[in-house]
Amino acid sequence: MRPMPRYALKIEYNGAPFAGWQRQADQPSVQGAIEAALARLEPGPHTIAAAGRTDAGVHGLGQVAHCDLQKNWNPFRLSEALNYHLKPAPVSIVGAARVADDWHARFSALERRYLYRLLMRRAPATHQVGLVWQVRYDLDIDLMRDAAKALIGLHDFTTFRSTICQAKSPVKTLDELRMESVKTPGGTELHFHLRARSFLHNQVRSIVGTLERVGAGSWPPERVAAALAARERSACGPVSPPQGLYLSEVEYSDPPFSE
Repeated sequence: MRPMPRYALKIEYNGAPFAGWQRQADQPSVQGAIEAALARLEPGPHTIAAAGRTDAGVHGLGQVAHCDLQKNWNPFRLSEALNYHLKPAPVSIVGAARVADDWHARFSALERRYLYRLLMRRAPATHQVGLVWQVRYDLDIDLMRDAAKALIGLHDFTTFRSTICQAKSPVKTLDELRMESVKTPGGTELHFHLRARSFLHNQVRSIVGTLERVGAGSWPPERVAAALAARERSACGPVSPPQGLYLSEVEYSDPPFSE
């Protein structure tokens, strides 16, 4: 029997109206929206696999998933057809490509990158509502960078993982944790860039929330290293809210999408 053609999809979405990426029986999800659009193209149940499962309210800039279809689709026409049927959901297929039958959006991925946007502004946000975490005070980015050094590399990240995390091991390698101050028309944003092969559940938001305490002056920088060494969830700072988090990019040895 001839295998079904497999397609990679690059996906952008606003996570605000969704209960997360993963399909749920009684709540809207990004996966469910895309699978429903696929069913409009080819009747029958569809199951897509993604590079990562984002939580409720988390956004996607470069999420990647794959699907198997009966028909040999032109990738451009596939993306156009899906975008038509996805309306008005805030989900967009920004790239599609035919891939090998054994290519897998999750297991073929070499690296995942996340962006976290934190707005430092006293006046209430208007245009950035739902897209950033707003704090109404300035943060000391130098102290935060000093504290973040302890988290880079191979560590047991038990302190920074959710109690419901299903990963087999809390040991992960964080390859990059970089912060930059970005001037925008709406105020100064602090952007966190994190890069690793894989992440634990709530790891990024736990790290950002903890570093925010350092920048606000509530924690000394060395307390972050002590929290990591404690390997206790109770040693973690507050978990930052989901609306500032974006799955920004997924890296593969043979990238499926042409620039």
